[in-house]
Amino acid sequence: MAGGSFAPTGLAKERAEQYKGRVTAFVIIACIVAAVGGALFGYDIGISGGVTSMDGFLEKFFPVVYRQKRHAHENNYCKYNNQGLASFTSSLYLAGMVSSIVASTVTRKYGRRGSIICGGISFMIGATLDASAVNLPMLILGRIMLGVGIGFGNQAVPLYLSEMAPTHLRGGLNMMFQLATTIGIFTANMINYGTEKLRPWGWRLSLGLAAVPAILMTIGGIFLPETPNSLIERGLKEKGQKVLEKIRGTSDVHAELLDIIDASDLANSIKHPFRNILEKRNRPQLVMAIFMPTFQILTGINSILFYAPVLFQSMGFGRNASLYSSALTGAVLASSTFISIAIVDRWGRRALLIGGGIQMIVCQVIVAIILGLKLSSDGGLSKSFSILVVVIICLFVAAFGWSWGPLGWTVPSEIFPLETRSAGQSITVAVNLFFTFIIGQSFLSLLCAFKFGIFLFFAGWITIMTIFVYLFLPETKGVPIEEMIFLWKKHWFWKRIVPRYSEAEGE
Repeated sequence: MAGGSFAPTGLAKERAEQYKGRVTAFVIIACIVAAVGGALFGYDIGISGGVTSMDGFLEKFFPVVYRQKRHAHENNYCKYNNQGLASFTSSLYLAGMVSSIVASTVTRKYGRRGSIICGGISFMIGATLDASAVNLPMLILGRIMLGVGIGFGNQAVPLYLSEMAPTHLRGGLNMMFQLATTIGIFTANMINYGTEKLRPWGWRLSLGLAAVPAILMTIGGIFLPETPNSLIERGLKEKGQKVLEKIRGTSDVHAELLDIIDASDLANSIKHPFRNILEKRNRPQLVMAIFMPTFQILTGINSILFYAPVLFQSMGFGRNASLYSSALTGAVLASSTFISIAIVDRWGRRALLIGGGIQMIVCQVIVAIILGLKLSSDGGLSKSFSILVVVIICLFVAAFGWSWGPLGWTVPSEIFPLETRSAGQSITVAVNLFFTFIIGQSFLSLLCAFKFGIFLFFAGWITIMTIFVYLFLPETKGVPIEEMIFLWKKHWFWKRIVPRYSEAEGE
């Protein structure tokens, strides 16, 4: 039957109320193992900042920065402003952005496991090259391979989690990816604290240990089951049904199986998913795939995490300031993700995104006011104001951790129909890494130019994104992944854009 005779996703009617099954240990274990892919992303975020501040690393690869660090007068807003060093950090995200587009084809044609394995192997190669680097080109090549690994992992893992999870727990299980990311950040911060004392080669150990989560991800990819959605999309219907029965803990999976088969039939009729995703009927999902990751980065989480060491130094923690700030913010970020996992499938996505946005706006404005009034370019805060700002920073990080942090990945991964799901996730990852690259490359210069105004800049963006969610994002809680199209048909705005179809015609 031609694709035009179906509803826009190939589904003739909603069957959500007919879904059967329970939460099985098998699916929980599979999701936990797959989510280790998030640890790759988190580990690199956490490890880069520490390594680029180690004297042994700077002296070998960036001697000019090393000399500036030792002799330049420190300015609270401008002391880390160096584009060469920023390029080292941000180049990884540029490589990840490009590789995520390639990963879409691999994910669709060879399955989610294929991309997970490719990501793990690429990350292992990158970690090996960086740990053994003898010159700058070798170091950059390692960064590029790490970026390829992140591109593949970030593309495949959220899709895997969304498709394996039962509908009523999809939000919580999908957030395993963000939880692994925060644990990766925290672990990297602790490792950096230890390796910084192993001079001058400690940085090699920090970079080399990135191979550990990569090995876990690769082994997990080999032994994990493929998702039933991917198996059926590739013509393996019997195998897909068996996997579906196993992960749902029942043989009565007829309704969910029909939804997947309907979606798969249309998916196989689409030869160019990136072209198809531009069609009018996919407009809502495309908008979310672009704006959700963009807004996630524009919350300003990077600015808060960067500024923490300066604030702790002003409280008198001295040389261990980075450890205390990283440990505290990392612990808050990870623990707040647990809160999100616990409540996302009860409270819904919209409530967390809007509530988290309001809390972040208030925190950014308060920080900007205190720094604007009390912190000079080369002075420090009093201990009482430092404590106050650190508390507010923790509240900001917590708000991000239970809202835009995990949901910036969860929402895009669950809204696309099967025929454009891999392409849509690639766009999400590419946009996220592109803006991570832009912020990573420009933030130090922006901080130097805007000073405390950088926090008001991000507060303005959080205001925009909160309004955007309130107006344009429908609630996806409890909606089967293959029936998301019906949400857009009922939404006050998107129903004007998504083409109408007749349910009778679909049947």
